Formats: sequence, structure tokens, C-alpha cells
Amino acid sequence: MFEFDQYLGFLAFLTILTIGFWLMIFLITFVIPYWVGGAFIERMKERKEEKKAEREAAL
Repeated sequence: MFEFDQYLGFLAFLTILTIGFWLMIFLITFVIPYWVGGAFIERMKERKEEKKAEREAAL
């Protein structure tokens, strides 16, 4: 059967795998949509300011 060293290595492997899995789920479901949404909102603000500046320059 397994020796104690192999058992600890297996537990370490499972721990790292589980942490990686939940980190990937967290990034995909929260961080990346938040990042993309924030970038989109900032771009819309910039476009709005550009249009406002163009209108003021035309006057």
C-alpha cells in the first residue's frame, strides 16, 4: 500500500489541485467579468467626453 511520504504527497497534490480549481472558478465568474465591465464603462465615459469636447470645439 502507500507509505506515509506518498500519502502526504498525494494530499499536497489534491490540495494544490483544489485550490487551483476554485481559483479558476473565482476568476472566471467574478474577476474577469468585473474587469471587462469596468473597462467597458470607462471606455463609454471617454467616448462621451470626446463627443462633448467636439461639440464645444464646434461652437
